Amino acid sequence: MTTARYFHAGCPVCVSAEQTLLQLLAPEVKVEVVHLGEAPARVVEAEAAGVQSVPALVVDGQVLHINFGAAIADLK
Repeated sequence: MTTARYFHAGCPVCVSAEQTLLQLLAPEVKVEVVHLGEAPARVVEAEAAGVQSVPALVVDGQVLHINFGAAIADLK
């Protein structure tokens, strides 16, 4: 089973991307949704994973930046 983390900030761009993206992934992909506005301590984790802006999906160490909602630096 593949595990992924979807980091976002709760903005309209992020929420829209989440709704679209999660419907496209195979059912066996387990996705943890991380709202960085509600879990600001996890910004460090997102940065360590290579996230530079949100929304972003991290799968198997690969960061997929999706559209642009906010820079990770703006969430600190």
